[in-house]
Amino acid sequence: MGQRHLHYLKRHRKTVYASLLTSGKLNAYLADVDRQAEAMFELSVQQIAASEGITERLKAADQLKWVSRMNNVRNRAMEIVNTELIFA
Repeated sequence: MGQRHLHYLKRHRKTVYASLLTSGKLNAYLADVDRQAEAMFELSVQQIAASEGITERLKAADQLKWVSRMNNVRNRAMEIVNTELIFA
């Protein structure tokens, strides 16, 4: 996710990118963004799945339905991370 943020900085935030690059803080900044994004993604997946009642019981009863619903949850969680962190 840090790489996506890097591409965003290069295209849309050129002064921020140049500042981080010249100060030598770019790699640390991107690593921090990556950690934050992963944590936000995992938390969002857990919260959305819990709110929609997607449980291990559903997984055991109907695997295809569970996979479908979890893919939907993961896509929504990724959109949240993109909107709030990666492309902000």
